[in-house]
Amino acid sequence: MAEQKSSGGHLAAVRTPEDIEGERRFDAIIAEDSRIEPRDWMPEAYRKSLTRQMSQHAHSEIIGMQPEANWITRAPSLKRKAILMAKVQDEAGHGLYLYSATETLGTDRDTLNDQLLTGRAKYSSIFNYPARTWADMGAIGWLVDGAAIANQVPLCRASYGPYGRAMVRVCKEESFHQRQGFEILLELSRGSKAQKKMAQDAINRFYAPALMMFGPSDQDSPNSQQSMAWNIKRFSNDDLRQRFVGMIVEQVKVLGLSLPDPDLRYDEESGQWLHMELDWDEFKRVVSGGGPCNAQRLARRREAHENGAWVREAAAAYARKQQDQQDQQNQQDQTAEVA
Repeated sequence: MAEQKSSGGHLAAVRTPEDIEGERRFDAIIAEDSRIEPRDWMPEAYRKSLTRQMSQHAHSEIIGMQPEANWITRAPSLKRKAILMAKVQDEAGHGLYLYSATETLGTDRDTLNDQLLTGRAKYSSIFNYPARTWADMGAIGWLVDGAAIANQVPLCRASYGPYGRAMVRVCKEESFHQRQGFEILLELSRGSKAQKKMAQDAINRFYAPALMMFGPSDQDSPNSQQSMAWNIKRFSNDDLRQRFVGMIVEQVKVLGLSLPDPDLRYDEESGQWLHMELDWDEFKRVVSGGGPCNAQRLARRREAHENGAWVREAAAAYARKQQDQQDQQNQQDQTAEVA
């Protein structure tokens, strides 16, 4: 694309008639609250923003398998092991849906994977905290998957078609995960004194990190407003956090446990749940690689990738063989037509 000097003296791209028509159609689709598909023209900033958000979501699903996978062999019964194994498989599937959806924006899987393995891509900070006890499987399901549902259900109406459609199935499965976590905590809360204490301890450790999953407050979230203008997000970080707090305040009463939040109360005047101030310095440190398990999570992901090299090589060899057979068949068909 040719370039010219703008009035400010900076180089600016010359917009082609196709770009102008594409932008007009893009703006119309967003104004109609309809959907952008991969074949449609889209602003480069929209493509980059979606690629960043969707790939981070995919990375979170893949890394998020680790804390729970570590507990499959230690789950207290065969039934619990089977349920936890199914959940971890679900998370792997979510990652694959989202990687596939991200590829429709023009970035291939190898590039996305390389960004994760080299630490250049971020994933949800919550998965950098350790899962110390069986009760943590309950807290992760109830709080972490619960926060994920609150954040992701509105994404089913995201303006980018492949993302919104992928989120429909993801959210249905996440709702089972949330109920599984709640049921684990409920059983522990009705058990022995030690079991109830273990459940409360797990909630105490995961409550604040779960609230941070929605991202920084609206005033410190520069990407949020643009994402809402493009109809990718439907609600701000603080609005989603409010909804989540309102949901778990009622559910924790059923558990007979409590949320570790001395400032928690519903403010009638503002119509909002007020909660304790979150430690955003900790959030930035953990999401940037300084959490208690960041190094361990990435090391295990790299190890799994290296151990799976033979699978990728076998799949590539099979694909080449299939292509060779198809080429031979096409050549035979052309020879027969000539004869």
